Amino acid sequence: MNGDHQLDVFDRERQKFMEHFPQIVKVLTKDDVKYPDIEDAIARLQEVLEYNAMGGKCQRGLTVLITLQALVEPKKLDADSVQRALSVGWCVELLQAFFLVADDMMDSSLTRRGKTCWYQKPGIGLDAINDTLLLEASVYRLLKFYCREQPYYLNLIELFLQTAYQTEIGQTLDLITAPQGNVDLGRFTEKRYKSIVKYKTAFYTFYLPVAAAMYMAGIDGEKEHSSAKKILLEIGEFFQIQDDYLDLFGDPNMTGKIGTDIQDNKCSWLVVQCLLRASPEQRQILQENYGQKEAEKVARVKTLYEDLDLPAVFAQYEEESYSRLVALIEQYAPPLPPAIFLGLAQKIYKRKK
Repeated sequence: MNGDHQLDVFDRERQKFMEHFPQIVKVLTKDDVKYPDIEDAIARLQEVLEYNAMGGKCQRGLTVLITLQALVEPKKLDADSVQRALSVGWCVELLQAFFLVADDMMDSSLTRRGKTCWYQKPGIGLDAINDTLLLEASVYRLLKFYCREQPYYLNLIELFLQTAYQTEIGQTLDLITAPQGNVDLGRFTEKRYKSIVKYKTAFYTFYLPVAAAMYMAGIDGEKEHSSAKKILLEIGEFFQIQDDYLDLFGDPNMTGKIGTDIQDNKCSWLVVQCLLRASPEQRQILQENYGQKEAEKVARVKTLYEDLDLPAVFAQYEEESYSRLVALIEQYAPPLPPAIFLGLAQKIYKRKK
């Protein structure tokens, strides 16, 4: 399957996916209409959903539907099954929204998906903490509403709970490795970086949606899930390294956000690569300027990265990593359709946002 064909699959299903969102909001808000004493809280929930779940590429959510379509014969995929796949896809998107709203507060971010971060909006502030909890609770309310009678319901609940925990552990690793105001370059190792990426990004971005579709298709064997996880965690690492690169060298008009990894003292792929290559003098420059808010210090770090030719290092990594992924898919995908994994790899290869 070539990348253009896979692109068509995502684009073709995106409209269907987006058109299902009002139904999701309705399910999450209509049941409580009979309780007038919480009417204004439900109105707040609706505002939280519409501001924070929309505006992204929805690749994670779409992956549930597209993977299920690849696993189940079309004649066996009835309208109800498609509705459930769309709904579980939105559960993935709401789980991500929960993570992102919280992450933006922790990172003091300004923009997300091309607009002001939710907590930065007038009148929101730290009330956004409770809004993240509403987003998380919405995931499990939806799973119950759409999937309670299905044989895979318990597997989905456990998958979402485990994935949320893994992601939160990843965020913990991220925070304790790079505490604000305490720059310790010795913590920024490749080993620690890989651990952060695996837990914070790879599980929920790639394994969660594919595993959800596998369970929905009746595939619950440990061997199949283990093989899928091996591939998908590698794709997740590839994806996060791209994200780290785009945080600094991407176009904010394309990415929809202004990167803050340098200011936030993050254990980013770029700083790890810099440390592997820096002379003692260059390491001192990094020590003096990394994790600082001043624009000139951020610019100094960027110049250092450019002096070390990190954009070229990234370009080489991207080529080599993609080739490695293709080989991994050939080895571990069967009996699952390799196209599921190739499509995901091709979708993010050389992405700009």
